[in-house]
Amino acid sequence: MGCERRVVYDFVNVVHGEATLKQALIKDKRFDNLFVLAASQTRDKDALTQEGVGKVLKDLAADGFEYIICDSPAGIEKGAFLAMYFADRAVVVVNPEVSSVRDSDRIIGLLDSKTHKAESGQDVPAFLLLTRYTPVRVESGEMLSIADVEEVLGLKAIGVIPESGDVLNASNKGEPVILDGESAAGQAYDDAVARILGLLQQAVRRVSMGLFDFLKAKKTTAETAKNRLQIIIAQERSHRGGPDYLPLLQRELLEVIKKYVNIDVDAVKVDLVKDGQHDVLDISVALPEGPDKP
Repeated sequence: MGCERRVVYDFVNVVHGEATLKQALIKDKRFDNLFVLAASQTRDKDALTQEGVGKVLKDLAADGFEYIICDSPAGIEKGAFLAMYFADRAVVVVNPEVSSVRDSDRIIGLLDSKTHKAESGQDVPAFLLLTRYTPVRVESGEMLSIADVEEVLGLKAIGVIPESGDVLNASNKGEPVILDGESAAGQAYDDAVARILGLLQQAVRRVSMGLFDFLKAKKTTAETAKNRLQIIIAQERSHRGGPDYLPLLQRELLEVIKKYVNIDVDAVKVDLVKDGQHDVLDISVALPEGPDKP
């Protein structure tokens, strides 16, 4: 946003009582109702406390701020946890690549279990924001599609930001790309904000492949990545809690078997059993009785 040189006091200074909110808030030069409270660039995230962050957020709300956006860097560390703990809603920013999707799945797991709302039995509504998206690479099978990411993470996309040099150019100039009305990325951010605010109901445009397309055509790198993600994330989720991938696996097996044998939905049973230190996938299929052999 181009306000780096105007930072005198930061979030940590406010939490530790070394500065007031009024001293630390930086007013944007373009919008009278937009302010930035900078994170510390010199002190460790351990300098922040849950109680301190909560107090700052309450003070901001008391000062009349209607929307408070807590941003955090990629990855999972204390800063990210504190940014999400008090959230009313969450926007999970994800690139359509394996490492980013895996990190996003962990964040979603924390939103479901480690937030203030989760501790009181409430849900934190979460949305996906896909960035660095390249439709041409999706169509050629080199990149995960919107539908792929939604399916793996179990969330709907609130916006899709295309790969664009305009984002880097805007960052270099210290200007938000959303202010560039001629930029596809800027327009995509504007649409995402409108959807979050409930001002735009238009669905996100999709470029996707069917779940069983790999049975009909040569596997692409994106399809391979998707299959890897489903296996990896399923295993990671099983260590965090119940094996929620079993119903999906059961449905997929049923669809494949039904291509060759007429069976009922209850004919396929999938379970996870312990064999010493290992988890073993137990699959049983009840086939219909055929005619007696002579």
